[in-house]
Amino acid sequence: MTQVSVAPCADYSQTEVRRALDETLKPFGGLDWVLPGMKIAIKANLVIFFNPSRAATTHPALICELCRLLAERGAEVTLGDSPGGLYTPAFVNRVYAATGIREVEKYGGKLNSDFGQATAVYPDARAAKNFIYTSYLDRADVIINFCKLKTHGMMGMSAAVKNMFGVVPGTLKPEYHYRFPSNAVFADMLVDLNEYFAPKTRLSICDAVVAMEGNGPTAGSPRKIGAILASPSPYLLDLVASGLIGLTRRDVPTLEAAYRRGLAPASADEVLVSGDPARFRVADFKQVASPRSIEKFGGRVVGYFLGRLFRSRPVPDKAECTGCGVCAGICPAGVIDIRNKLAHINRKKCIGCFCCQEFCPTGAMKVERSATARFLVKSDPVRKRKH
Repeated sequence: MTQVSVAPCADYSQTEVRRALDETLKPFGGLDWVLPGMKIAIKANLVIFFNPSRAATTHPALICELCRLLAERGAEVTLGDSPGGLYTPAFVNRVYAATGIREVEKYGGKLNSDFGQATAVYPDARAAKNFIYTSYLDRADVIINFCKLKTHGMMGMSAAVKNMFGVVPGTLKPEYHYRFPSNAVFADMLVDLNEYFAPKTRLSICDAVVAMEGNGPTAGSPRKIGAILASPSPYLLDLVASGLIGLTRRDVPTLEAAYRRGLAPASADEVLVSGDPARFRVADFKQVASPRSIEKFGGRVVGYFLGRLFRSRPVPDKAECTGCGVCAGICPAGVIDIRNKLAHINRKKCIGCFCCQEFCPTGAMKVERSATARFLVKSDPVRKRKH
C-alpha cells in the first residue's frame, strides 16, 4: 500500500495544479473520504507576510484548488495558520493579504477569523506535556497539513512536521524555543504537536513545486523542484521530501526524533512511494549551514564532546543589517541588542533557536557553521563570511 505519493507539477497554473493534485491524491483514494458537511481545516505555512514568489509560504494556487475540490464535495473549509508575530486580526489579515491566500474565498474556502487559544494537556508527550494552541482547530473534524518545502536554520528542513509549529500562537513561539532550546528536544516537541493532532490530521501535502534553498525558512532563494508530495504520515512525507533536497534522516532532527519513537523508518528506501522521487532530486540544492554527521569524525562519544565546536550560529551581515530591532524583540533569550544600527548577539547566552534568522525582515541574519566545521568541510554553501 502506498505510503507517500509524488507527482510532477511544472508550475502554479490552474490546469497544472488541478492535474497534479488529482495525481498526487489518487493513490490514497482521492478525496472520497470527504463527506457533506465535514468541517476541514487546512493548516498552511503562512510564516511571514511575503509574496508567494518568495517561496516562503504555501502557494495560494495549490490551496485554492484543494478548497475547490473539498467544497465540491460539500465540506466546510477553513484555512488558517499562526504566523510569526502577533496572533491578532490586524496582523494575520496582513499576512493573508501579502501571501495571496485571500483567493481561497473565491474557491469555497474561508479564512480563519477566530484568534482564540486553548491549552492542551498531553501526558504521553516526550517534551510538550502541555502547550497552548490555536483553538480554531477544535472545530475541525479533519486537519489537512499543507506545507512548503524549505531549508531551516534550526531543523535543517521545514516541511510537514515543522509546519505544525504553526498551531502555537505567534507571540508564544519564542517562548517555546526557550522552553525547548536544544535541537533534539525542540524536535521532540514538534513531534509531540504532530502526535497530539494526529487523530484529526488525515493528510499531509507538500508544495515542492518551487522550494526554498539557502538561508531558509524565510530569507533563502526560490528553487524549482516541480513536484507535489502527499502522505497520511507527516514523517514519511518528510523522509521522502528530504531526499529531494539532498538530506537524510540524520540531517533533520525531527526525522531522528520520529525514528527514535518508531514513527518513521531509518531511510526513505523503506517507504512505499507512488511516483519516482529520483526524478525530482536536486543534486546541488543549497543547504542551511549545519554540523552534518559529526559522528563520522570519531563516533558518538567524540561527536558528543565536539558538538559545541560544530554548532551553527546566527550572524548578522553588516552590509545588510539595518538595525531595525526585530531580532532583538523576538529573541526568546533576550541576548540581542542594537548598537550603531547593527545587531549584536551575546554568544555565551545564545540558545541557537534561529528565531532572529527566521524573522529578520531583510534576510540580514545568516546561519554560519563554526570555524571547526568550515575547516573540516572546507566550504559554506550558504555564505562565505566577510572579513
